[in-house]
Amino acid sequence: MMDATRLDTATMPVADLLIAELEAAGVREAFGVISLHNMPFLDAMRRRGVIRFVTARGEAGAVNMADAAARVSGRPTLAVTSTGTGAGNAAGALVEAFTAGAPVIHLTGQIDSPWLDRGWGFIHEAKDQLGMLRAVSKAAWRISHPDEAASVLRAAVRTALSAPSGPVSIEVAIDLQRTEIPVREALGPLPLLAATADPALLDQASAWLAAARRPLLWVGGGALGCVGSVRALADAGVPVVASTAGRGVLDENHPASLAAFAQSPSVAAMIADADLLIVAGSHLRSNETRTYALRLPARVVRIDADPAADGRGYANDLFILADAAQALGRIVLPKSVDPAWTARAAQARATAEAATRAQAGAYATLIDAVAMVLPDDGIWVRDITLSNSIWGNRLPRRVSPRTAIHAMGGGIGQGLAHAIGASVAAPGKQVVAIAGDGGFMLNPGELATAAQIGARIALVLMNDGGYGVIRNIQDAEYDGRHGDTDLLNPDFAAFAGSLGVAHRKISSPEQAAEALRWAVAQPGIAIVEVDMARFGDFASAFAGPPRRA
Repeated sequence: MMDATRLDTATMPVADLLIAELEAAGVREAFGVISLHNMPFLDAMRRRGVIRFVTARGEAGAVNMADAAARVSGRPTLAVTSTGTGAGNAAGALVEAFTAGAPVIHLTGQIDSPWLDRGWGFIHEAKDQLGMLRAVSKAAWRISHPDEAASVLRAAVRTALSAPSGPVSIEVAIDLQRTEIPVREALGPLPLLAATADPALLDQASAWLAAARRPLLWVGGGALGCVGSVRALADAGVPVVASTAGRGVLDENHPASLAAFAQSPSVAAMIADADLLIVAGSHLRSNETRTYALRLPARVVRIDADPAADGRGYANDLFILADAAQALGRIVLPKSVDPAWTARAAQARATAEAATRAQAGAYATLIDAVAMVLPDDGIWVRDITLSNSIWGNRLPRRVSPRTAIHAMGGGIGQGLAHAIGASVAAPGKQVVAIAGDGGFMLNPGELATAAQIGARIALVLMNDGGYGVIRNIQDAEYDGRHGDTDLLNPDFAAFAGSLGVAHRKISSPEQAAEALRWAVAQPGIAIVEVDMARFGDFASAFAGPPRRA
């Protein structure tokens, strides 16, 4: 039933109803910033005691936290902001959650109903807030009457979780949040929307797979629920390459795993040489296909829950509209895979991994240190920084899905908040995160959030005094004219110390292993700052994602 503290009354506030519905939908974590126009929501959560609320230092950080929590748990997660500027601050993080397909429920306030949409300059008013939220969310609603509150909330959760999943936004005027309505049972979300795969198309895909000698499977973030069927295909000899969002769908220690090395020459050659490619739940994004120049084989089958994926980026010979988990499990396993093809996958993977370690140069020891302290069920979180782009998106190995989180949209400054959300959603699991100094300083206030809640995070802070990737691009494309990339940083040891955060600085590869062991032994967040100027160089400069020649 609803709030047990209110069962002796005939009515309850709309805010309580919405929070009860979210509880029934499985929401257990919420992140946000308290404000005048969202206090009824937070008060309801506090009284009910089911959903844990984490106070972030900014709305962008709050939504990033909810995003990572949803990715790690697979459950809907709540982000709460205020109206106007507060909701606007969340917009960029909602774009990231949308890119990642994270089922974030964004609940935001609105000004009092009598003044809504009048443009009178009411405090916290924003022009067409709902239109802004529609632009950055999978869908957005305004609850305009108490009687529609439950149905709108259920529809929102259903939309967020239905493949392709993504964030949704709901705005509720402050006076409506407080309006009393009859006490009622919380029913939870409606059944998920799902396209049923056409059996004839599945039969055709099965026939092609049965005849293939050199088949290959590409899995993305839409295939996170396909562990069993992907493993079955791999055991049958089908090599599996993953988008970065699909890492761990197949245990990366499996001999048929090509991990996320699609762009490495040895793996790219295998993709081109395949006689059948099945793409399950992947966008085939620009940064993973050399801006769509990666050569695919002559026959491509695409499985996706989004009808817009049909022919998106690359032409396909067969498109199956369905959730990958539903479709892959119904495709008949192959029986004619050439054993030499499977053996080639293991060699291609080894070659790609060795080349990545070689490119990392001095930082190969850091790769090993992270792998050493990161358990199989630990969470590997990466901000956009040189080390992530060179090796973090591919190494260390991941053995299960939902254990590798990074900024899918390529924006910097989200890693720390993602790490906090992951630690909240996966209590007891070790979170190891990597961020650059430039990205870290976009949201340094969230370090206080991590310290306050005792988040268990080992944060590797790569400090090169600026935007290293941008410097490399300026070298490659602007005749070495550097500008706007050198940054004044705080004394990170002093900054961390002011919040009671453990900090250690290292300046040589030999110190990496001991420093990471120290970091994971700390009871809360600990920072290992890497002095990159003294630590060493990468073997080759990274100047942005590979593009067309």
